Amino acid sequence: MRRSAARAGGVGAPIAAAAEAAAPPVPQQPETPREVLRTEFPFQLPRGYVDEQGTVHRDGVMRLSTARDELIPLRDVRVQENPAFLSVVLLGRVITRLGTLPLVHDGIVENMFASDLAFLQDFYRQINAEGHTRAAVNCPHCSEPFEVELGGSRLGES
Repeated sequence: MRRSAARAGGVGAPIAAAAEAAAPPVPQQPETPREVLRTEFPFQLPRGYVDEQGTVHRDGVMRLSTARDELIPLRDVRVQENPAFLSVVLLGRVITRLGTLPLVHDGIVENMFASDLAFLQDFYRQINAEGHTRAAVNCPHCSEPFEVELGGSRLGES
């Protein structure tokens, strides 16, 4: 049996290797950076929540709200009786950490100082409105630029 020179590693092998080396390299697709969605946002309360032992908790984390987070509180009897309670129940769902508390729930939010509740309501609007609730506009009369607030009046409303 006779084998070809290229297969046997004879004279034809270097020519085949040279032809492969001369071929243009296959272009590699540049790796596109993977988009990472930020879902948790740290905050610091202006005053802080004071627990039963007198410990002040100021540093916390709030996650982005889901449609479920905004729908479930609507079934809550407290919200049905008093719509202003919506923000308390909603914040109790989306605050994932507050100081060293083992669990954050609407009962904790309910006992916060009014200034901290107002801060959290505004913070909720900011992170759930793609990071901002203001828009740059121009005055229709003098063309002077200024910003307007786009946030709704209460959490869960646009």
